[in-house]
Amino acid sequence: MQNIQITTVQTAIFWKNKTKNLEYLSGILANLTAKQDLIVLAEMFNTGFTLQPENYAEEMNGPTIKWLKQMAEKTKSTIVGSLMVNDEQKSVNRLVWVSPEREIVYYDKRHLFRLGDEQCYFRHGEKPVCVDLKGWKIKPLICYDLRFPVWSKNRFANDNYEYDLLLYVANWPASRSNVWNTLLSARAIENQCYVVGVNRIGTDGTGVDYVGDSSVISPKGNILYHAANTEEINTITLHYTPLQRFREMFTVGKDWDDFTIHY
Repeated sequence: MQNIQITTVQTAIFWKNKTKNLEYLSGILANLTAKQDLIVLAEMFNTGFTLQPENYAEEMNGPTIKWLKQMAEKTKSTIVGSLMVNDEQKSVNRLVWVSPEREIVYYDKRHLFRLGDEQCYFRHGEKPVCVDLKGWKIKPLICYDLRFPVWSKNRFANDNYEYDLLLYVANWPASRSNVWNTLLSARAIENQCYVVGVNRIGTDGTGVDYVGDSSVISPKGNILYHAANTEEINTITLHYTPLQRFREMFTVGKDWDDFTIHY
């Protein structure tokens, strides 16, 4: 199995300003010097976390999706991040995964942040997805999903794990940063997988502060990378062999409980 290189993009977000955010990110991506397989942006990277889909949600052929396709092609990398998308009668907070060939896979946020009334403005996602990248199986999720271990849970069947990497994109406030950091490590340990979490920094238009805490965590729960309170674009190589050896040595996956999620 090949190793993969992941670039995490931790920046502030210009409040409700799509043009400025995409221009700024274009400059960052144009200056990447490392060869990466996957570039990870934050939740609602083009607007910041706002509950105004009537003003900012796009169609799947809208300007932000077109920008993602262009950037994936230019960087020769897969790019992932979330944005508001119009879908049937109600908008969704949609994570969009775009390959260098402009192919799209998407996941709609399942757990909507009730304390912020997110469920009043968006439709719940109906199912998880798992994406293949260079033989790695990756499960992408969004922000509040992190608090729900059953939704994130790995599975082991027929000598195979459902996924090798959990990926979270977020706008997670500084006031709950300890929860973010703790749960990222917990998800890595309980699922015997790598975890990548990408969050924003700065202050949004409602006065909510963010410190980032973007992290990459090993299957043993060791922190391989962490950045707080600063803009930072980092590329890290994830090695498959240590993951494989750890799973073979510590066979907890064979004892996981089988379960069914009702959608």
